[in-house]
Amino acid sequence: MRAHATAAVHEWLVEKMPTDVRQAIDRIRSADDVAYLAVMPDVHRADDVCVGLALATRRLIYPSAVGGDIGCGMLAVAFDAGGEIFQEEANARAVLQALGDMIPCHRQAVGSTPSKLPPSLLAESLSDPRLDHERNRDGRVQLGTLGRGNHFVELQVDADERLWLMLHSGSRGIGQRISAHHLRNATTMESGLPALDSQTAEGRAYLHDAGWAVKYASESRMAMARAATGALQKLFNIEADWSTLIHGDHNHVRHEEHFGEMMFVHRKGALPASIGEAGVIPGSMGTYSFHVLGRGCENALKSSSHGAGRAMRRGEARDRIRPRELRRQLKGVWFDDRLTTALCEEAPAAYKNVRQVMRAQRDLTKVIRELRPLLVYKGK
Repeated sequence: MRAHATAAVHEWLVEKMPTDVRQAIDRIRSADDVAYLAVMPDVHRADDVCVGLALATRRLIYPSAVGGDIGCGMLAVAFDAGGEIFQEEANARAVLQALGDMIPCHRQAVGSTPSKLPPSLLAESLSDPRLDHERNRDGRVQLGTLGRGNHFVELQVDADERLWLMLHSGSRGIGQRISAHHLRNATTMESGLPALDSQTAEGRAYLHDAGWAVKYASESRMAMARAATGALQKLFNIEADWSTLIHGDHNHVRHEEHFGEMMFVHRKGALPASIGEAGVIPGSMGTYSFHVLGRGCENALKSSSHGAGRAMRRGEARDRIRPRELRRQLKGVWFDDRLTTALCEEAPAAYKNVRQVMRAQRDLTKVIRELRPLLVYKGK
């Protein structure tokens, strides 16, 4: 099917778009059934479809416009305490040790693995018995684990020096397997991108399984948040204030109304930003992050950036940023210095300037809180 030559596109940019990113944007813009495209200021190159996009179709589903980490998102919650506990190195080291013990990066330890997934994740079967098998095996042992790359647990303070937890994670291996399974069933369109028809069994199966992956990622973040807040309660006798919870994802496809019609909105690294909708936009290790409320900008498909966005590919960052430079950029932020070399690819300089990103999208979100990092836990 082909509804038009090119989609209507709106862009919020902080810099001239690199040639390879522009080419990727033009490709998805001209893809079958893509009606609207919004380019966020954190846009950067990724396989097939860039990160930092929201696009709307009327019928076709593009799994690559969601990505493999279905349901990847952010969580934030405040404590009834300030950040002064991190003035002591011993306290910071104790927190890093506790987070490492309670929030594995890859899979739960044998003694910590639940016998089965929570009932909410077992209420329905996935679309293929092989996916159900992987859900009950790998999905079970990876629930509540962080993953690699730019996933993290961070402790921060706001302008009033109140302590906050921020967490970024996704659907782990099971999300990747769901995506790969349905891409094998997709039809390669004229654009070269694989698509599924939402009105077929294959399309409905993807939507069902992707919806499940969003729930899985949400449950996993909550498990890690409970572990992290429990660790601080045990170490310092401080409590999380769960009434402050902000929780959502930025990799999904949803059936939403835009421009007077129901469409499938794909977000890949794009935060939902309807009027008054709360969200979290992280910077990078060593830079400020932001709590925001959406402004409901229709031309942006009621979306915004999901973070600062990469300025360097990982390989480039590893080649250009040395451990000494990483330590300089992270001055004042506690982290596991045994991982210094491995974390160079996640250095602040590998990301765009988050304040420029926020200025570029002032008509998409309203900043309600700025947060300064004190401690970051990442895994490798």
